[in-house]
Amino acid sequence: MDFSFDAEDEELRGLARAWLEEHLTGPYARAVGLGGPGSEHEGAPDRRAWERELGRGGWIGQGWEVPDGAYGQRRLSLTGQVVWAEEYAALRAPGRVGHIGENLLAPTLIAYGTREQCDRHLPGIARGEELWCQGYSEPGAGSDLAAVRTTAVRDAADGLLRVTGQKIWTSLAREADWCFVLARTGAGSRRHRGLSFLLVRMDQPGRIEVRPIRQMSGTSEFNEVFFDGAVAREVVGGEGNGWTVAMGLLALERGVSTLVQQIGFAAELERVLAAYAGCADPVLRDRLVRQWAELRTMRWNALRTLGGRGDAGAPSVAKLLWGAWHRRLGELAVEVRGAAATAGPAHWAPGLPYELGLDEAQRLFLFTRADTIYGGSDEIQRNIIAERVLGLPKESR
Repeated sequence: MDFSFDAEDEELRGLARAWLEEHLTGPYARAVGLGGPGSEHEGAPDRRAWERELGRGGWIGQGWEVPDGAYGQRRLSLTGQVVWAEEYAALRAPGRVGHIGENLLAPTLIAYGTREQCDRHLPGIARGEELWCQGYSEPGAGSDLAAVRTTAVRDAADGLLRVTGQKIWTSLAREADWCFVLARTGAGSRRHRGLSFLLVRMDQPGRIEVRPIRQMSGTSEFNEVFFDGAVAREVVGGEGNGWTVAMGLLALERGVSTLVQQIGFAAELERVLAAYAGCADPVLRDRLVRQWAELRTMRWNALRTLGGRGDAGAPSVAKLLWGAWHRRLGELAVEVRGAAATAGPAHWAPGLPYELGLDEAQRLFLFTRADTIYGGSDEIQRNIIAERVLGLPKESR
C-alpha cells in the first residue's frame, strides 16, 4: 500500500501547523503536553477553554458524515483528519476533553439518532461547549457489557424515563455536561435484549452523584457515577435497540484517534530512549529496538484499516496490539532507570500531594497496567476475533 500523503494533504499540514502555533499561546501554552489517558486531572480549566478555541477554529467534527460546515465544522477527508491529528500530537497540543462527544457520541447520533437529536447536540459539541462522558461499565459488567443492571423505568406521572444504577471507570464525569448511558428498559430482560441508549444531563442535583476513584498513582481521572431516579429525556435508536447502538459506537472508537494515540506513544518511547543513552545493556537495547519496530508496524496497520482494508476483527486486533505494546513500554521505562525507579524523584517531600512523588516513568508503568483491561480486555478481544472472524465455536457460558 502507498502510505504517503498527496499535495492537498501537505498543504493542509502547513495550515494546521500554522494555526496551532498561532493559537498555542497565553493560557493555552500552559496546557501544552497536559491531559490524556492517565493525566486527565492536568490543566482541566485551560483545556476546557482550549476546546472552545478549537471550536471557533472549526477543527471539531472534521470526520462527521454531514455536509461541510453544517454544524460550524470543517469537513476533512480521511487522510486530512490523519494530517491534523499528526500535527496536533507533534506540537503536544492539550489533551482533548471533548473527544468523547466528538469521536463517539456525535458519529453515533449521525448513524442512529434523529435529525432533531443531531441538531440539538452536534452544534454544542462542534463549538467545544458541550462535553460528554460514557456510561457503559458497571461493577460486574465491564468487558461483559451485556450484564449491565442499571435500569430506566417510565414514570407514570410524566412519562419520562428515570435512571437508577451505578456506572464505574467513567472518564471526565466531573467535567461532563451530558452522559450517554446504556440501561435496561425492558422489565425482566437479560443480556443483549431490553437495553436502551439514553442521553442524560449530568446537572441533576440529588439524582446524580460523581465520586472520584483514587488510584495508586495518586490521580483520580476515573469516577463512579450513581444515578438515583435521574431523568433521561432522549433515547437513541429506539427503546430496546441499545445493544445495536452501543456496539456501533464501540466500532467507532478505533478510528483516526488510534493514530493520534500512537504519536503520543512515539513521544513516550523517545523519552525512554533518551533515558537509556549511555547504558550498555544489550538486552534492554534489543527490547527498545523491538518496541520501535512494533510501533511502526502498528502505524501501518492502522493506516491499512482506515483505508478500508481491515476486516471485522480489525478493531480488536488494534486493541490487542497497542494495549500490550504500551504495557511493555511502561515496564521498559522503569527498567531503564534501574534502582532509581523504586524511589520518588528528588523534589518530592513529605506533605506534598502523593502524585508529585512519582516521576514520568513510574506513572507510565502504573497506568499502563490497565491498558490490557479497559476498552475491552484482551480476553474479550480474543473471543471476538475467534468467534466473529475465525468462526470458532462460541465460548460456553
